[in-house]
Amino acid sequence: MKNLLYLAIAFLVLSACSQASPEEEAAKAAQGYYARLLDNSPEDFLKGRVGADSLPEAYKAQLLKNYQQYMEEMVETHGGIREVRVSENTGYRDTTQNLTYVFLMLCFNDSTQEEVTVPMLNVSGEWKMK
Repeated sequence: MKNLLYLAIAFLVLSACSQASPEEEAAKAAQGYYARLLDNSPEDFLKGRVGADSLPEAYKAQLLKNYQQYMEEMVETHGGIREVRVSENTGYRDTTQNLTYVFLMLCFNDSTQEEVTVPMLNVSGEWKMK
């Protein structure tokens, strides 16, 4: 009986620990959006922005062009982006602005790295880039 009680307590502790924090969820979403940009899908990257569906078409076209130019610049200066990882500094929440800031590491093909900060907002249960 005692072993069963210990097993139940261990199960409860493990299940409580397995739920991702809001910071981790936001970081995973941001990483996914950047992965779409790496996969040459700037349209999907744009869909990850807050309010992207209500942007004027001309502005959307300009943003898509900017994303493409950014990726071309990364190829010229660093040989391209090899990988996007969630930084060890997962993120922090700003409850005043209702934002979660996540940190991503852009790993370039020339072995350099750059940490970027991505403000994320939870919109109806879905994390979007601000």
